[in-house]
Order: sequence, then C-alpha cells, then structure tokens
Amino acid sequence: MKRTYPVVDMVKTGQNIKRIMQARGLTVKDIQEFLELGTPQGIYHWFDGRSMPTLDNLYALSELFRLPVDALLIGNRKYVCTAYWDPMYRRLYAYYERLLAMAA
Repeated sequence: MKRTYPVVDMVKTGQNIKRIMQARGLTVKDIQEFLELGTPQGIYHWFDGRSMPTLDNLYALSELFRLPVDALLIGNRKYVCTAYWDPMYRRLYAYYERLLAMAA
C-alpha cells in the first residue's frame, strides 16, 4: 500500500483561519495584537494562501481560537478532525467557556 505524503494546502488553511477568526468575532487587528506582529500584511498573506503562519504563530492561534493546531490546518490527509465541528461538541464547549467565565 502506497502512502500519500501529507501536504498542507496553504490556500484552504488560510481560508480556514479566516473563517474561524470571523466565527469567533475577531478582527485582523485582534490577531495582530495577540501575536504581537508589527503589521497585518502577514495575516492577509495567510488568508490568500501566499504564506503560512510560523509554527509559533499556529500554536498561539490555537490558543486564541481554543482549537488544536490540527483543526487549523487543511491538507490532503484522510484523517479528518470532525469532533471539533460537531454541534454537540460546540454546545458542550460553549457551556465549558461559560463555566470558566463564571469562575473568573
């Protein structure tokens, strides 16, 4: 059985990051400030698929979005991380976030 070498799709990954950002109600400025970037151009390059976030920035984005890094990346692997998009998971996670907010 021949295995396919896993490759990240830069365009789809950039679109995924943008979609998650918008779903979380964040702006490019919010991400720029969180990552302490000098300018927002790099973020727009991610969205267009012209470049990818560094590993450090992916790790930080996963913290900001409260998702594993694997959920940010889109590639040609057969494995699909669907649990994070499942409606039941999202409801459970929203409940968890409310509990954290109440504890703070």
